[in-house]
Amino acid sequence: MINVVLFEPEIPGNTGNIMRTCVATNTKLHLIKPLGFSLDEKYIKRSGVNYIDKCNYQVYENIEEFFNKNREGEYFFLTRYGHKPHTSFDYSDTSKNIYFIFGKESTGIPREILEPYLDRCMRMPMSENVRALNLSNTVAIMVYEALRQQDYPNLLREEPHKSKNYIIDGIENNEG
Repeated sequence: MINVVLFEPEIPGNTGNIMRTCVATNTKLHLIKPLGFSLDEKYIKRSGVNYIDKCNYQVYENIEEFFNKNREGEYFFLTRYGHKPHTSFDYSDTSKNIYFIFGKESTGIPREILEPYLDRCMRMPMSENVRALNLSNTVAIMVYEALRQQDYPNLLREEPHKSKNYIIDGIENNEG
């Protein structure tokens, strides 16, 4: 299973977008307090649209609680301290729990948390003009890279709502 871990997220819109991505990809979301918002805020609902109630997520009081409750699997950290690109790791084993751990938007993941995992720290390549990508974009890139390596298990490759009317090249089609 693919897991997204947000360490002390601060921006409700990012977390709402991430929740929507998690629902779309059957990914579990782990939220580590303190959160910079309430999960019932209208901003979370706006970003996550109508999918938040379908999101498989768990909230932890701190990083120690997260590590204690999630001992099985491989941890990968996205951080400015990473020296390897995100594509240099193998996420293809669907029998393993994979945890992608992201830091808070303002300061990232503290070095003391990263120290034991320096070989699992990565950074997405980007130009010198940008310090970091938006958190929700980074989560989506990572989740879909893992899913690509796994050949998108249990995900639909076509739109699920075939009963809709639509128009292609001026011709109305009704599938359903």
